[in-house]
Amino acid sequence: MSSLRTSRTRLLGAATTVVLAALSLTACSDGTGVHAESVAASTPTAHSTSAPRTSTAGSTAANATSADPTARAATGTPKSAADAAASKAPAPADRPVTCEGSDTRTVAAPLTRPVNHMLLTVTNTGSRTCYLYSYPAVRFGEAQSVPPAIEDSKPQAVVTLQPGESGYASVSLSATDGSGTDGHTVNSLDVYFHGRSGNESVGKGAHPSLPAKGVYVDDSLKVTYWQQSMDDALNW
Repeated sequence: MSSLRTSRTRLLGAATTVVLAALSLTACSDGTGVHAESVAASTPTAHSTSAPRTSTAGSTAANATSADPTARAATGTPKSAADAAASKAPAPADRPVTCEGSDTRTVAAPLTRPVNHMLLTVTNTGSRTCYLYSYPAVRFGEAQSVPPAIEDSKPQAVVTLQPGESGYASVSLSATDGSGTDGHTVNSLDVYFHGRSGNESVGKGAHPSLPAKGVYVDDSLKVTYWQQSMDDALNW
């Protein structure tokens, strides 16, 4: 009995081995395994499927940007802003200048009141606004120096003349009490204009006419600062 059971077990194991071998040969011969691998290789992956979608989205965004006038205008904003700022800046021809003889007319008129005084009137004959800085540097006759200014007459702001407007200064020609010395009569007058610093003359001078008989001056000669109004000039 024991030997019979052992023989049956061996026969059953051998038969199983034969069946498995036959199934393996059948699978290889009909190409089933190769067919399955080729199908798996040809199936699109998630990456290859999504790539066209990404490209399409980028193209759509680019088309939307090119079609959007706001997006197009945004690229030119800095230049447009700079151009606008430049157009608002004043051109050099419109900027104010310093008043001087070439763009003004100066008149010298002796006064009866205050006595021994003369009024200088400077009118802007140019096309641009000009500034009358400081005080007039006047030279009567052959004088080697200009008279001092009355410091208390200095205005709070620079006198500004629009085209056609006038500024004023008065000249105290001689002492009213006779205390002046070196008195003499002069027949010519030169008027020079100061620059912004007030320490130098700029541009051309003016040469207003004096009365035919001339004017009398002494060493008390002095001038006021330029004034915006005639009344302010005559207060000194």
